[in-house]
Amino acid sequence: MRNLHGKGSKVVCYISAGSWEKWRPGAKRFPASVKGRNLDGWKGEKWLDIRKIKTLRPIMERRMNVCKKKGFDAVEPDNIDGYTNKSGFKLTYNQQLAYNRMLAQIAHKRGLSIALKNDTAQVKKLVRYFDFAVVEECFAYNECGRYSPFVKANKAVFVTEYKTRNVAAKCKSARNMEFSLIFKKMDLGAWRRAC
Repeated sequence: MRNLHGKGSKVVCYISAGSWEKWRPGAKRFPASVKGRNLDGWKGEKWLDIRKIKTLRPIMERRMNVCKKKGFDAVEPDNIDGYTNKSGFKLTYNQQLAYNRMLAQIAHKRGLSIALKNDTAQVKKLVRYFDFAVVEECFAYNECGRYSPFVKANKAVFVTEYKTRNVAAKCKSARNMEFSLIFKKMDLGAWRRAC
């Protein structure tokens, strides 16, 4: 961490804020009542009932405390779009907004920046609460333009694509939109290709 900070880099702490993962420290803190359906393709991971903010808030506070204690600059909460998935719960757009705003409040109270990750439909409602956006495959899903409110608010948009087709065209589009774009493999190893 010191080495990265010494180079002027900012370091981002990943947490899953919308799912329970059986392998994570603190997994036993989640009561069965907040665990929903399995995430497609992710063994040992279940959606959370984000309506139960009073139960989940202290767990998320603990996670962000760990990020802060370890010296991270920002937090990237993943799976914060349960309302658009088959979570096992009847989650609404407004319930997701409330939960995501709560996450931003927790991060900012600790002096951490926070990324909005993949919650495309709520960008306009959340851009003022989040400091930057982390987006996976917006070119593949033809939804990159929906993140332009971040650029208009002078906030960064970091895009990762997992398919290396049409690299030059995607890089040109990313530059035009003022996004940062890299290409990665799905296993998220060290390999990357930047524009």
